[in-house]
Amino acid sequence: MNILGIGVDIIEIYRIKNAVNRNNKFLGRVFTKEEIDYFESKNFKIETIAGNFAAKEAVSKAFGTGIRNFRLTDIEILRNDLGKPYVKLYNNLYELSEKLKITEIMISISHCKEYAVANAIILKGGNDFES
Repeated sequence: MNILGIGVDIIEIYRIKNAVNRNNKFLGRVFTKEEIDYFESKNFKIETIAGNFAAKEAVSKAFGTGIRNFRLTDIEILRNDLGKPYVKLYNNLYELSEKLKITEIMISISHCKEYAVANAIILKGGNDFES
């Protein structure tokens, strides 16, 4: 296995709070129904929402594409039974992951009072000589 890319993102939590408060369509444009259900289970804690946003940005950076030819809702950040975040991909980004032979996307999310941060590592199968 090889590392295809590493991405990191940090965001001021107040920016996400402002976006949520200013635009009632923000959550639906950026997050999937399952993510929004998760936020609801956490009483819509803004640091949780900001962490997921940072995670989506980190994943897009790890792909090396930024947010091109896909939507933020094509990256879904969920949690397993222990609370560990994991990534699901959809549509064009899923197809790209298949083409690139992605085997795993590892994600970590953290936050403090003012910032949320996430990093992503994308692993692909094959050897160093494959593109």
